[in-house]
Amino acid sequence: MSQSTWVQKREGNADHVVYLDKKARELDLLLSGEKTMIIRGAAGKKVPLGGRVKEGDVLYFVETGADQEISFSAVVKHVIETDRMNEAMSTAFVSRHQDRLRLAPHQIKRWAGKKFLCVIEVHPLEAIEPFRYRREQNMDDWIIAGDIESVKI
Repeated sequence: MSQSTWVQKREGNADHVVYLDKKARELDLLLSGEKTMIIRGAAGKKVPLGGRVKEGDVLYFVETGADQEISFSAVVKHVIETDRMNEAMSTAFVSRHQDRLRLAPHQIKRWAGKKFLCVIEVHPLEAIEPFRYRREQNMDDWIIAGDIESVKI
């Protein structure tokens, strides 16, 4: 895998910091190509990420419990956001995408049954020059940075 030291900005696209579940080996599965999709969900009244992630955006990955260092990125290939679903519909949606999500049992329990779901298909991950970022008070597992330079330390 070649290592990039920069990512060319694309007009109208955003950068995102995405937390991956270390226990579920999400980063390893993405790197091996076994996993090609990421999921987010919401039990409330609106779609997670609210249409703010789109094809061509760049995702920068950090593992949960890690030292806030980012070493890999990927470009968003495709996004599917659901309308409001009941529990059965939500569970079926997760099952339908499980071959690309490769969710661990605890992740299926977390996401299946949510009223709204969003799956994001990514191009293969690319190694980048590692950098650290400012998390500040944001406790979300997905940070829309706009421009990654704005959160770099």
